[in-house]
Amino acid sequence: MNVFNRKMGVDLGTINVIIWQGGQIVLQEPAMVALTIDDEQIVAIGQEARDMYGRHPEHIEVIRPLRDGVIADYEVTEAMLRYFFQKVSGRVRLFGGPQIVISVPYGVTSVEKRAVHEAAIGAGLPVKTPAGNMILNLGGGTSEAAVLAINDVVVASSVRAGGMRLDDAIVNYVRRKYSLVIGQPTAESIKIQIGAAVNLPEDLTMEVQGRDQVGGLPRTISISTSEVVEAIQETLAIIAGVAKQVLEKTPPELASDIIDRGVTITGGVALLRGIDEYITRQTGVPAFRADDPIVCTAVGAGRVQDDPVIMRRLMNA
Repeated sequence: MNVFNRKMGVDLGTINVIIWQGGQIVLQEPAMVALTIDDEQIVAIGQEARDMYGRHPEHIEVIRPLRDGVIADYEVTEAMLRYFFQKVSGRVRLFGGPQIVISVPYGVTSVEKRAVHEAAIGAGLPVKTPAGNMILNLGGGTSEAAVLAINDVVVASSVRAGGMRLDDAIVNYVRRKYSLVIGQPTAESIKIQIGAAVNLPEDLTMEVQGRDQVGGLPRTISISTSEVVEAIQETLAIIAGVAKQVLEKTPPELASDIIDRGVTITGGVALLRGIDEYITRQTGVPAFRADDPIVCTAVGAGRVQDDPVIMRRLMNA
């Protein structure tokens, strides 16, 4: 890594913090912090805090300082970012400090349009052209859809539902069907290992350990992909609804471009099996997963700094 490259792109997500510098991803760690409950002293940050989740003693809590894509605890978020930046730069201190673009979710303010713009740039979409490009960014806390043309967001929408909402749906499903209590990490593991947005030709299965809701003792069950599909359908419908809302508001000329070019899916949920097929079915528009969908926003936040036109628009947003 070239430590003298002063430009950094940061995807500040609900699930992960990803930092791009010098043409590569230099950090990807969970957006989690372990604190002492009494005096709120930081015990661990990032992967170390993630490893403690669900296994820590009673005097410690592990939190996500961002919830649904929004900063819930500014002081903890600041400490987390400071730790990550120090981890990336080490003891090297650059004159004047690095130039950093931090991406945040699209939301109620114009400043928050940056996230979908940078995800599109990171995914390699030709956002400078007059032709329309559509991005569907599926993160841990939020899902955002936008149509971009001529370096700007034409129409966009977001919803506070993403990968963590899918995990919650799996937790609730297992409790309801099997009377088994599992934690969010177990639900996430189910989603990653056998989860899918649509039924697969071959049903995958895995064993899951949890606590019996009635007896209170540990118990093991077997769960299948088809069950996960059933569990997350309601949340997936909410996510697909964001894409539909944007398509309904898109000008006819740009809509024609999108039909030809398709919808690019980025973010962690883009890795869910069959999500491209699901979005295609729901919207009637071809959808495909971007290359390296998890890092697109961080890459875009870094690359955008080399384009003065885009930078001026972002600074004035």
